[in-house]
Parts: sequence; structure tokens; C-alpha cells
Amino acid sequence: MPVNYSTPAASQLHPVAGVRLGVAEAGIRKKDRRDLTLIALDEGARAAGVFTKNRFCAAPVTLCRQHLAAGSDIRALVINTGIANAGTGAPGMAAAEATCHGVAETLGIAPRQVLPFSTGVILELLPAERVLAGLAACQADLKADGWHAAAHAIMTTDTVAKAASRRVQIGGQRVTITGISKGAGMIRPNMATMLGFVATDAGIAPALLNSLVKEAADHSFNAITVDGDTSTNDSFILIATGKSGVEVSDAGDARWPALKAAVIEVARELAQAIVRDGEGATKFITIAVEGGRTIEECRQVAYAIGHSPLVKTAFFASDPNLGRIQAAVGYAGIEDLDVAGSRIWLASNGEEALVSEHGGRAAGYTEETGSRIMQAAEITVRVHLGRGEAQATVWTCDLSYDYVKINADYRS
Repeated sequence: MPVNYSTPAASQLHPVAGVRLGVAEAGIRKKDRRDLTLIALDEGARAAGVFTKNRFCAAPVTLCRQHLAAGSDIRALVINTGIANAGTGAPGMAAAEATCHGVAETLGIAPRQVLPFSTGVILELLPAERVLAGLAACQADLKADGWHAAAHAIMTTDTVAKAASRRVQIGGQRVTITGISKGAGMIRPNMATMLGFVATDAGIAPALLNSLVKEAADHSFNAITVDGDTSTNDSFILIATGKSGVEVSDAGDARWPALKAAVIEVARELAQAIVRDGEGATKFITIAVEGGRTIEECRQVAYAIGHSPLVKTAFFASDPNLGRIQAAVGYAGIEDLDVAGSRIWLASNGEEALVSEHGGRAAGYTEETGSRIMQAAEITVRVHLGRGEAQATVWTCDLSYDYVKINADYRS
């Protein structure tokens, strides 16, 4: 079960004017499950995205990059689960291209205006004929309030669908932001192994939209980790339809800070939901590193802690073997770190304990305190490096027996 997270009700996911979503059972890998999603965008919508840095990126990722490079006037997204269409060479690219042509023909748009996404098993070719056969049902199902169904249809090993929605006042006008994401395992920033789609009815100029999708990713999907694995299909797309009447053309617009903050808030909620639903997760862990010289070195330390299987298994067992955290800080790669100047705290349920200072165990720390704090479902590790003013936060989870079971049986 996810850690303190449940899927919002359909009524809590506000429609975004200019966006319609439809789902279907296409039998892509398993029968009797919704595994194909079509998102149709009204003319005038703009889109921007960031994608995995894995060199074995999937065919749909390559096509998305090409289509976005050709223009932001995207009119449709198509998402399949079950098969990632990654590591499939020329046949995989042909299948992704056929999918785009099928969507274009269905909706009467150009193939370059279609963004394809796949998630599931790597090294298996996407059965394009099944996708194409399912498009008519997706089109018939298109509706503005289809976010809840789409959140379920893009799941793989997720135990719950992930969605978030906000309505905010921007310059006296109401703006809607709604998004969905999927991901539970093979999670590692750059992007994290996930799919994320966020739409707003605000109008955002293409240059600003490209900047915002990257900034939003850095504060959300690029600040989570479950197991340190970077997938081949990771994608985060931000859509601005302009239907609200709010149009922001430059960063100097007084409405921009509030709009940007609202988009980042939705993206962060979706990203944290992925960690809360991490495969086999029982605890949600915030790693806050401060006192660094740069944000980059703070993140470097946070990820060293968040990726350590020894740290993560200790949290699963509520075992205050916290020298493992100290060791992770030490091997994070800051060669001139003064360990005597660093400090480590552990906190939960309003209680915070200083664990390490002056290079060793804090005088007032006891194992009983550490064990009590670690038994909570939500825990914070705070590290002060004692060398500057920079800070960064990463969210992760523990590593349990079930993580091994889920991934050992993934293809069965």
C-alpha cells in the first residue's frame, strides 16, 4: 500500500479547457485492462517536455523529441502501457511512427503533431496493430473529465493511480492545472522512471513553457528516487491551452511567479506520489541537505543517502544503524568535505534528534530515540555540510522484501 497517499476522486480532478482524454482496452500485453490512452488538444495549445537521459532511450522518446523540435503546436498524445518499445531498434521506431500516423488519421492532424509514449517491459516490440485497433475506442471515449480514467490507464506496477489538480486565481482570473503520472519502480532522476502529464488552461509563450517544464522537473520528478535505476522511457510533458484568457508572454509579467509556483506544486505532488507508491515501500523519506557550496553538491549528498541500499533497508527495519547515513555523506564525492563541520539530524512526528556532529555520534543521541523516530511512516533526514548557503531536497522511500518480489515477478 502507498505511504499516506490515495488517488483523488474523479470530481477532484478539474477539467482543463482544451484537453480531452479517452481510454481503451487494446490488449497490448494483458487482457481486460485499460492500457491505451489518447489525449486530444484543441488547436492553439502548446506543449513542452523533458525526457530520459538514458542513451538507450525508447523509440517514442526519440519521436517526441523530434516532433517537439518541429514546433510546440502539438494536438495529441498517445500512451500505451505494458510494452516500453525500448531496445527495439528500427522495428520499434517503425511501430512508434505507425502509432503517430494512426492518431493523425483518426483526429485529422499531422503526424508530427502527435507525441507517443510507451511504458512497460523493455526489449519487447510494441504491437502497433493493437494500438491502431484501439484508437477508435479511445476517440469515442474522449471527454474533458477523463483525467481519473487516464490516471488508471497509464499504470504499470503502480498500486494506485496518481493525479493532482488545482484551481488558482492569477491576476484576478481563475486558472486550472491538472496532471497525472505513473511510476513505482526503476525510479531514478534524469528523468525519474516515470511518465508525467500536466496541463493548464493558461496561455504560456513557447520559450517560457520550455523553461518552466525544466524548472518544474528539477523541483519534482528530478528530485525523487526509489531504487537508483534510470529508465529508457521517462517523459514529462507540460501543456498550456490558453483557454482561460490568461496569457503570459514573458517572465516579467506580474502573474508569472504565481502561475509558475502553481505548476511546480502540482508536479511536486505527482512526483512525491510516485515515491509514496514505490515498489514495496513502507516509508516516505525526505532528505534535506543544507550548508553546501552549491545546489549540485547538496543533491549529490542527498542522492548518495537516498540510493544506499544499506540506508534504505535500515529504514525499512526501523534499525538506527545511522552510521550508514554518515558513510553515504562521506562517499558522496565532496573531496574537501570537513567531516568535523557536518551534522546529521533525524526527525518524524514533530521530534528531531541530532545524530552526528564533530565527526562522530552526538553526545545526547540514543538508539532508543533513533528507533522511535524511524518507526514513523514519514521521516526526515537533515544534513548540514557546514560549508555554504546552498540547499536541496530529495524524496525517497525504504527498500523492503516486496521490492525484490515485485521485480522478480515483473514479467509473469
